[in-house]
Amino acid sequence: TFVLVTTDRVTLDFDKFRELKDGSTLYMLQHERQNLPTATEENITYTPHFHTLTESGTYEYHASKGQEPLPYVLAELIDNALAATVKNTSERRIEIQMILDESLGKPAIIVLDNGCGMTSKQLKNWAVYKLSKFLRGDKSFQSYVRPDPVTRSLNSDLSYFGVGGKQAIFFIGDSARMITKTESSPDVHELVISEEDFMSKESKNEDVFSGTIKNRRPGDSTHITKNDENFLHSIIAAEQGKKSFTAVVITGIKPKNITFMKEEFDVLTRQLSHIYHYYIHGVNGRNLTIPSTNSKPDIDIVLMMRKKPPQLPREVNLRDIEDDMQSLYINSAADTFEFKAVTRPDGTVEGIIRYHPFLYDKETYPKEPNAAQDSPSHDKDYDDDFQALSRARGKRPIFDCFWNGRLIPSTTVSEFKWCSCPVRDAPVPAECYSRISGVLFTDDAFKVTQNKLTFMDLDLQLKNKDTIFTTAVNGQNVRGSIEREFTQWLTKCHQNFDKQVKFQGYIETITRTDLKSRQHPWATFSAIEWDGKVYKAGQLVKSLKTQPIYYGTVCRFLLYGSHDGDTFGPGGHVEIIREPRDLYNMQKAFAISKIDRAATDEIIKKNIDINNSKLPEKLKVEWPDGNQWPPDAVRPAGSSLGNLVTILNSKGDSMSCMPKGAQGSAPRLSVRITVTYHGSDGNTQEFSFDAKYYSKFNYWFHKYENLTKIGKYTVTLEAILNESSSSVSRQRPLPSFTFQFTITAGEADSFVLEEICQTVRVGVPFEIPLQIKDAYGHLTVPPPKLIPLLKCSGLELTYASVDNNSTFTIKGVTASGKVQNYQQSKNYDLKVSLVGLKNDTQILKINLLPGLPRSLHVTLKENSLRIENGNQVDFNIEVHDVAGNITANPKQMVGCQIQGCPPKTVDCSKTGTGQFGMPINLKIIKGESQILKVNFELIVSLKSHLLLKLTVLPSTRVVRMDLYSHEDDLVFKNNDKIEWPAGGVLENLFYKLYDEGGREVALNAKIVTWTNDVNLKSLMKGKLPDLHVPTKVSDRHFHQVTYQDQFVSIFDSHCLTREFFNAVLELVDQYDNLTVNLTPPCVNMMSVEAEGLEKSNVAFLWQENSSVAVTGVRFMSGTPGSREMCFAYSDYVAHVTVKVTPGIPAELKLVSGPFLCFKPLQVLNNQGISTPFVVQLCDKWGNPSPDQRVFVEINTSPQGLQVLSTVSSPPFDGEGKALIICSSTRGNYELKFQGSLNNMYIDGPSVNLTVLRDPKKPVNLSVQYDAPAKFSAGGVFPVFTVTVVSDEGSPVQNLSPAFLSMFLWKGPNSKSCSTQMLENMKQIDPLLCFHSDKKIPELVGNYFIQFSLQVCKDEPLYSVQIPVNVVANQPVRLSPECQISSPSVSYSKDISHRILVTDMTLCIVDMHGNPAGQGLDGRVSVSIGCPEGDGTKTIPLFEYKHSRCQINLVDGKARITVSSHSSIPGENGSSYTLLFQPELNMPFTPLEPYKLPFNFYNDSDYQRKMSEMTKKKDELTNGIKAYKDMFDTYRGLLKMLTGKNRFLIKSNISANIFYPLVSLSHVCHLATVHDDAAAWVISWHIGNKMKCVVGKTTEAAQRIYKDTKGVQMVLALDSVYVSPDRRKFNLIYHFFNVQVMINFARFKAHICVCFLVFKTLLGDTIVIDDLHSANTYRREVVRRKIPCPTLLTRDGERVSSQGIFGGLQNKAPPMGTLEYVFGAPLPPQYIKVTEEKSEYLHNLQHFIAMTSPENEAHKQEMLAKQEQLSKLERELGLFIELDIHYLHTHKGVLGFFFFFLISYIFFYRIDANQTSQTATRKRCQHFRHLCKKTENLTWSFFFIFSKLLYQMSCFQIVFICFLPC
Repeated sequence: TFVLVTTDRVTLDFDKFRELKDGSTLYMLQHERQNLPTATEENITYTPHFHTLTESGTYEYHASKGQEPLPYVLAELIDNALAATVKNTSERRIEIQMILDESLGKPAIIVLDNGCGMTSKQLKNWAVYKLSKFLRGDKSFQSYVRPDPVTRSLNSDLSYFGVGGKQAIFFIGDSARMITKTESSPDVHELVISEEDFMSKESKNEDVFSGTIKNRRPGDSTHITKNDENFLHSIIAAEQGKKSFTAVVITGIKPKNITFMKEEFDVLTRQLSHIYHYYIHGVNGRNLTIPSTNSKPDIDIVLMMRKKPPQLPREVNLRDIEDDMQSLYINSAADTFEFKAVTRPDGTVEGIIRYHPFLYDKETYPKEPNAAQDSPSHDKDYDDDFQALSRARGKRPIFDCFWNGRLIPSTTVSEFKWCSCPVRDAPVPAECYSRISGVLFTDDAFKVTQNKLTFMDLDLQLKNKDTIFTTAVNGQNVRGSIEREFTQWLTKCHQNFDKQVKFQGYIETITRTDLKSRQHPWATFSAIEWDGKVYKAGQLVKSLKTQPIYYGTVCRFLLYGSHDGDTFGPGGHVEIIREPRDLYNMQKAFAISKIDRAATDEIIKKNIDINNSKLPEKLKVEWPDGNQWPPDAVRPAGSSLGNLVTILNSKGDSMSCMPKGAQGSAPRLSVRITVTYHGSDGNTQEFSFDAKYYSKFNYWFHKYENLTKIGKYTVTLEAILNESSSSVSRQRPLPSFTFQFTITAGEADSFVLEEICQTVRVGVPFEIPLQIKDAYGHLTVPPPKLIPLLKCSGLELTYASVDNNSTFTIKGVTASGKVQNYQQSKNYDLKVSLVGLKNDTQILKINLLPGLPRSLHVTLKENSLRIENGNQVDFNIEVHDVAGNITANPKQMVGCQIQGCPPKTVDCSKTGTGQFGMPINLKIIKGESQILKVNFELIVSLKSHLLLKLTVLPSTRVVRMDLYSHEDDLVFKNNDKIEWPAGGVLENLFYKLYDEGGREVALNAKIVTWTNDVNLKSLMKGKLPDLHVPTKVSDRHFHQVTYQDQFVSIFDSHCLTREFFNAVLELVDQYDNLTVNLTPPCVNMMSVEAEGLEKSNVAFLWQENSSVAVTGVRFMSGTPGSREMCFAYSDYVAHVTVKVTPGIPAELKLVSGPFLCFKPLQVLNNQGISTPFVVQLCDKWGNPSPDQRVFVEINTSPQGLQVLSTVSSPPFDGEGKALIICSSTRGNYELKFQGSLNNMYIDGPSVNLTVLRDPKKPVNLSVQYDAPAKFSAGGVFPVFTVTVVSDEGSPVQNLSPAFLSMFLWKGPNSKSCSTQMLENMKQIDPLLCFHSDKKIPELVGNYFIQFSLQVCKDEPLYSVQIPVNVVANQPVRLSPECQISSPSVSYSKDISHRILVTDMTLCIVDMHGNPAGQGLDGRVSVSIGCPEGDGTKTIPLFEYKHSRCQINLVDGKARITVSSHSSIPGENGSSYTLLFQPELNMPFTPLEPYKLPFNFYNDSDYQRKMSEMTKKKDELTNGIKAYKDMFDTYRGLLKMLTGKNRFLIKSNISANIFYPLVSLSHVCHLATVHDDAAAWVISWHIGNKMKCVVGKTTEAAQRIYKDTKGVQMVLALDSVYVSPDRRKFNLIYHFFNVQVMINFARFKAHICVCFLVFKTLLGDTIVIDDLHSANTYRREVVRRKIPCPTLLTRDGERVSSQGIFGGLQNKAPPMGTLEYVFGAPLPPQYIKVTEEKSEYLHNLQHFIAMTSPENEAHKQEMLAKQEQLSKLERELGLFIELDIHYLHTHKGVLGFFFFFLISYIFFYRIDANQTSQTATRKRCQHFRHLCKKTENLTWSFFFIFSKLLYQMSCFQIVFICFLPC
């Protein structure tokens, strides 16, 4: 049997068979459980259920982010319409009609477009579900053609998957009627699909996905029969006239969609406008700021809704929607930022970011209309939610995403990394990042879901690391960092557009230096209003999202830009003072946006108080070992001080570091103890030490035992910062503790002698004050019963008493003994001993001088008390002290009086002696002697007087003369009148002389003289010469005989007086005998005649002797000469010839002088008048007068004219002429000539004179320099520009810089001090000179600089003295104020033996040793180290076992006293180094430390001995250095004076080789040129003419030519011609540095002649800088129509007068190749130096040769000191270094042998003389240093090898082996 079963093994019966469907597979089996013998196949069909289509929209659109999906559903239909209308050439119109009027039928939505329509086949393809456009047509993908790329991808290629339209239809309703027509077909195709039809076919087992397409004519609606579809009639009727169209009629609208359309029609239109915004409005969107153009797309999407009447239908064009989101985004944005993103493989995304600024009181970022605002949550993210919601965008993403131009609503991109807000250091406030919106435009390269709600992977692709973002400008990519570009753009937007904060209370505009850019202007305000809240200055605020969080008080608010009142701003900055200030002490500025607006004052204050409690508050001091030091304690000197200190905060907690401050670090704390001594000179710091923190002891200070100064002290314990040593932390003083104590003196230990006057006088009591001191040298109370002992060899000493109260004084000490004289004291050593003291004896050096005056000692020079009358008596007076020594004292006067004479005093104050002399002139009676009393008395002491008796004898001098005549017995008396016959002789006259005793004095030749020629022999016998009586009765003679001044003189005189030119007329006979025939009336008959005789004054006077006197004879006119006078009386006539001379000088006449005209004479200032003035002296009638008694002077009007004349006084020659040359200062003057005779003035002529300013005369030096410049020691002087100002006021041109000198000296403004002359003056143009490249003096101080100009031998012209303050240079090292010798210390308990340095002041100095530490504070760290290369020694420690101590450095100075510790010694005999390292508070270049070597010894006595030897060694070293410096100075000066100056650069021609009498010289020898470049080009330019010989005449030139056989080039001087009217060439100075070549020449002699020669050779040739300047200069000259001469450049180029340049002939060869070159002139100072050079050379050579006795002595003394130094160095263990040069030059075997020998000596002698390992190591170090200096590894290796051999005791073997070599 068989059974039929299904594949499920169900047995069939008749009932079940009926239920089978066609096509079912059955099995015929033996039983239902039979196994299949083989595999079988079953055919099935799996057609989808129609719900796949009808309910697809329900599941596709349910998740639209909470928004109604209807707009996105309609968008699917609009996409199809846009795709259908893409090829329209005219308007593209899409209508969405919503029929909600029930009277027209059931509700329906109609989507109608005027696109291309669909054919019947295309309509069938549309109906197939998920038949995409890639599979339509021939079902080949290649049939689809992708549209070309367009901006924003607005290609309308939106109908894509074949799904959206069907899903949208069945989401909206349950039935759809597709009505379409193409332009190529006349028929309308219509297809209806509905859910009802699907269900019906399914129930009838028909093919569900099948149907029919109705083809009909347009407008035919006969097939519409249902009433609920009446609205279709009008739709179909409108088909008439349309070329193509498509209408989608959806019916069976679901209720929720109907409700949404009715109630949210505006939302629907707004969302659709958002989706298709850029299709409607174009690529730029609906931008109201851009003018509307015709380029916008012509697409109209219109929504129409018809409701039941009376409600009016609504029609909205999406282009008219204004509040869609894209419109809001676009029109609220202030600026845009475009970019592009390129993804792999070929995806491109266009992006736009828009900025929506904050304006005044609100954000402008658009909000979605009718969007519900989220309320902040209350979970842990409350703050973030609140901040997000408070921002503009909130939590919304930035970018909306568009695909092929339409919105993909469910895909957004929140942000990219480059446009996201950074976590820190944001350039703008964080809310600025929430004010941006954006749009991303993609094409179909990026996949979207079938419902076009979501991109599939856009976000992932854009955020892929391979995606490249670039900035786009006008559609073009711009290279660069997009993050930087975006940040700059965002910053600009924030600054330019945001008006977020209202700034109030404008204060000022400032410049901020804390910013690197945008430093100015910043407006400051006192308050802001932000987000409805007001913040003011002084208010507490807290920052938000800063690192760290700031708490502080508002100082002010800052806004960038120029503002002058209240304004709005983007945010700006707020400046706060961080609180607590004591912790931070800083101001901080940050963005206003970072103010935490949620923070309250209570929270802020609480945080500030917490931080305040962490600060150090006080110091807790403890005293260990019971050594309590209470306040104001009194302790003896040497007491120890030590304590423990703990730093506590306000909570009482111990702390060792500061709390973290602004820098985030916690500075560690130390405690500094400072012991300050309050002395009379002020406060000095005795000790300062910083204690670090120890966990066990906190801050521990070791005991300080150097409290040895008595007085008051202050101990200051203060907390300081470890790093800076500052006691102030952020302007808050750290806690401190201060107490005072007093140190008093200890017990008496020694005494010292107080400073007393070392000069002691004999017998004058004096006191010896003693100072009793303790062990530290402090004055202390003397012990009782001290007895002094005084001893002095050669003197008797006594004392009166001892004062032993507060001090110890020996009173009434007197010394007695002999001294040399009054002014030379004698030195004595006075020993003072006090028994009972440790140091009980001191030596007082005294100088003993004579004592007070005690007696007088008087002696006479002749040792006799007898004197002759009329002579002077002389006494020698001496004042003696008590010991008989001559003494001199102030006001030591001795009174002396001789009887009958006035008293007199003698001053013995200076020498103690005096002389008293007085002439004795007594009236001797009867020739007898007289006795006088002489009294001497010391005025200061009435007890000292002396009385002497003096005998006066008659004098032997002549006192009387008798004159007598032997023959006539006449005795003449004085003034006797003698009448003697005329013509007679007075004969036999004698004279006698007598003395005071009446004794006749013998005559001799010594006392007799005579005025005339007389017989001296007769005169010596007492006989006078005969006297002849005149023959004229009227004549009178006077005779006198005198004895005067021990001589006899006799003379006579004859006096005749006349007042007029008179004559006497006498009437004589023929024998000339006088007659008496003349009578008085005859005078009326007399007359006189002569030429020029003035007769009005002639008078004839009768005389008693029968003669007539003629008076009043005077000639009034005429020339001088002989005149004949004719006297007539009756018939008598007499002729007399007289010589008439010029009359009395009456006037001066100007005979000749300069060319005179009406114009004033013009003279240059200080220049002589070439033509002299010739002045004639005349009488009143104009006759030249020869009177040489007249003096002529030249006066000026007005005053101020200086006149110099070359004539002598008196100026007149025999003819009365004078030669006068005048010079004067500038101005208009009148020159007056005036004479004088016997104090009577004689008028003279006057000349008008105009003195002109001399443009070539230097009168002033104007110096300009950088006055504010800083003159640092050792630096270089700034440029000094010196202008030589002429008398005219203009600069003097073409002066050689060699004439200018610069002087520099230190001290007062006078060059009498040591003056340094600086040369190196360079010329930069014809007007100015400047000095440069000179080193500033290395020593600081006030200097003066002065410039001088000396041309030839004129008086130098000086500038004003310029004060220069040379200041210190940059600090470089630490150095002591005065150099100290190397100290030595020993291992001793006595601190005096352990003191390394005491009261040493270290200063910060510059490289030249000048103090340079002003304003620099810090510390000096002192440590002890070993010498270089030896680190194995035991290092001594300082006091308190410190390896390092620190001393405060104040204002660049530190006073240092350090000592070593007593219990940690060093190695005996070792050398160590004290290293003083400066550490400054402020950042500074590291300074070099100061190193002080010292020696350490175990024995204090040995230490003292070595210290003395070291000190002596330093003295010897300094002395030798001084001698060497002196000799080096002498050698340098000699080298300077003997140095060869370049007088001639190159010349091989001897000067004046040809006939010096007939020729000048060669051209090359006639001049010198100071400028090397000018000398080079001039010598080349004139070429062979350099060796031309200049002959004085043509004959001389021909003679030279003949003698040289025509070889020598010659030039005749008298054949040189220069045109007299040759114009002077005008140089153009304004733009070029030009100089006429001839101005460079300086002539040695024959200046005028040489100038003429060189003018002929050079002409107007010009020297200029370079070829470019030459060509430019020539062009300017030719442009002015001026011929241009030849131009020579300083670099050797030539431009001829024709303008030709270039080529070898116009290029100068190098100076070294020229045969002849002009020499350089001698400097002005050379002439003066040359005059003294020979003497200087002789003296200096004498010095250098060491031949003078003085220098020979200096040399011997230096050699002796060197020998002493060598001996001391040997005793100290030092060595003189070997001559390393010898080791370098003597190489080979001999060098090895020599070096080996030295090595042997070093090591062998070490063990022979010293066993100390330290000394051995010391010599090894010295030898190692020697090896280093050789710079040869061989020697170093050999040294090591030798040392090893020595240690192996095989030195002798090696030595023998090397000896044969």
